[in-house]
This record gives sequence, C-alpha cells and structure tokens, in this order.
Amino acid sequence: MDRTLTLGGYGKRFLSFLSGAGMMAASIMTMRHFFLANYPSSIYEGAFCDISAFFNCDSSAFSVISQVAGIPIGTFGLFAGALVALGALFPSESFERTNKSIALANVLGVLALFSYSVFFLKSLCLLCSGYYVFSIFSFILFWKHGIDHDARGFFAKYARFSFKMVLVFAVMAALGAYGVILFHNAKKDAQTGTAMTIVRQFYELPKVAAPSVISPYWTERSTEKFEDAAIQVVEYVDFLCPDCLFLARQMDKLEKDFAGKINVAFQFFPLETKCNKVVDKDRHPGACDLSFMAAFDPAKFLPIHDEIFANFLSAKKPEWRQALAKKYGVEAALTDQKTQDIVQRIINTGAEYEKTSDQFSHGIRSTPTMIINNRMVIGTLPYEHLKALFQALVDEKEGGRKFIENWVPVPKKMLKAVK
Repeated sequence: MDRTLTLGGYGKRFLSFLSGAGMMAASIMTMRHFFLANYPSSIYEGAFCDISAFFNCDSSAFSVISQVAGIPIGTFGLFAGALVALGALFPSESFERTNKSIALANVLGVLALFSYSVFFLKSLCLLCSGYYVFSIFSFILFWKHGIDHDARGFFAKYARFSFKMVLVFAVMAALGAYGVILFHNAKKDAQTGTAMTIVRQFYELPKVAAPSVISPYWTERSTEKFEDAAIQVVEYVDFLCPDCLFLARQMDKLEKDFAGKINVAFQFFPLETKCNKVVDKDRHPGACDLSFMAAFDPAKFLPIHDEIFANFLSAKKPEWRQALAKKYGVEAALTDQKTQDIVQRIINTGAEYEKTSDQFSHGIRSTPTMIINNRMVIGTLPYEHLKALFQALVDEKEGGRKFIENWVPVPKKMLKAVK
C-alpha cells in the first residue's frame, strides 16, 4: 500500500510522534494547573487577576468545563496524545485508522472548547492553547498524510477504526480516569491537613493597618462597628475578575457558616484605568461602571452585587450593564459625582499599603486581595482553607484555642475515653 503517516518514512512518523508528545505535555501542565488553582498548598499560592484578563488559565480551572465527573479535562487530552505518540512508535494500519478517527473527534472537541473559552468565558488559557495547537497539527497530519486520505466519502476516510482497539482504549481510559478520580478525591481529603498549614502561615503574616476608608458597602454585617466582629474581612474586588467570582461563591457559604461573627466590607478596586489610578492595568473594561452602579444607592448594593456575580459573563457586555442600570434605577450613577468620589476614595486606599514586591508599586495590586483581621492575603483560597482560618479567628476571639494545631476537633470516642 501507499506510504502513510506512520507506515513508511520516519520523517512523518516523527512529526506525528511530536504532535502526540506535545499534546501530552500540554495536558500534563493543564492538569497540574487545575490542581494548583483549586487546591493550593500554601497561603501564598492563591489565584488572582493580575497578568491579563483574556490570557487567564484560572478562568478555565474554575469553570464548569474544567472537569467531568471529577476528572480534569486535561486527562482526556493526555490519553489522546499518548495514543498518537504510541501509534507513531508502533505503527499498524488498524492503529493509524483508529487514531485518525480519534484525531477528528479530538479536534472537534478542541474547537468547541476554544469557542466556549473565547465567546463565553471571554478568556483563553495559554496552557490549553498549547494543546489546541498540537491537536490541530496532529489532525492536519492525519488529514493530509493519514491512511485512506484518498478515499471517497467521510466514513471511508474517518470511520474505519478498529472496534477491538477502541474497546481496549476505552477500558484503559476508564481505568486511568478512575485513578485520576481517586487522586482528585485524595486532594480534597487532604484539604483539612493543608488548612492547618494555611492558618499557621496566616498567623505568621505581618500585621497591616486597616484602610483609612473602610467601604460602607458590606456583604455581611454582624456588628455595627466593623472591628467588633470576630472575623473582619476587607475585600478588594473587581466585579469582572474571574477569581473574584470564585471568592464570592466561597464567601457566600462562609457568611452563612459564620453568621453573627463576620463583617465583610466590599472595597471597590476595578482593574480599569478609567477610575483606578493606583495600578496601571486596564484589564476589565466596564468594571468601573459596575462599581458606580453598585455604589449609587446603598440600599441596592447587595441586590446589584449578587446579580452581577450571578450573571458574570453577561456583565462584560455593555448592553447588559445598561439593562442592569435601568432595572435598578441607577442610570445616574455613571455621571453622579458623589458616587464617583466615594468609589474613588475607596480605590485610593490601595495605595496606602507598602509594595509586596519590586514588580509592583503598592501592596494592593491585584484582585481579590483581602485584609483579614489586619493581615493581607493576596488571591483566592478554597472554601476549606478559609473556613479553618475563620474558625481559628473565632476561637481566638472567644478566648478558646488560638492555633490551628489545637483547633482540630477532638473525636467523640477520645472524649469519652478521657471521661
């Protein structure tokens, strides 16, 4: 038969192997980022909006498409890449036909993921993009040089795969996916232990002063005076920051968990130069307008706050923001000087903190950034970590155990044994 992609010369086989290896490498990096973003092992590893609003891997890591039934989506890419690489190392007609069918299904999935990222998430993960490039390259190789490339008809070109191979690959993929699920569950279970490290690191952070202007817009109020609550959180937030959305979802649960013990002040900090001169970052067009709308009428702040985060993707569209302003009767917010002045004063408090690195002019340089009981935490943290941290603060306030090593609940069986 004619020389094909993997049956014949070594040049094309090498290119096919290279495309598969590239798919594998990109998949491994996306899986690694998924676990780092969702399960940081240190208080210094929280994700935040800083580099770019569009080229943002955290958006993908926190999105609904990041995993399927607990399996990071990169797992499927890793398996697809491995098959391409193995097909180049151990070529056969049935293997090449099967890989050609898989390459078509894979590239269709790639196009769907790319479209979802660009048109719905409004961002693109560079690690995912690497996988996209190698996947398209692999498909082009199969399309141009693969077996049956001169055949007529779609099925003759792409649907002559080996059922036996597909069955074997499916079983292998299922076993591999099960292993990844076990690893994922282990990462979740390990969060309790990691939380102990997080809280210890929190207490080691240097204390900072409260901002000179604490926002009067609170998402949770337990006491009249901000500093009287056991847990005092000042959130520097951008309404269009995907990591702020992640934090908002965490805080929504935590505010219920610690009702009566927590105050949360929403400190406007849109990463848009239209209103923010503290940082030179024009990342989220429209974030200033959303801040003005939310600040215009204090009585409407919470409903507007909740609606923006509930419609995060739509909030990026000017027409949606116009409809939001009309719905709540805050159209005047965009021109009201009083509203803009108070938002500006809140934003300017970001310049009060000393820079945390030589790369940035001020301590508040990204969102979200939290001042929790006078300690600065940059970025988001998982729910389990924040819950442990907040519980430690409550215990300290109530005169109980101060450090997380002593906070871990004692099993009932041990208590009975002591009695």
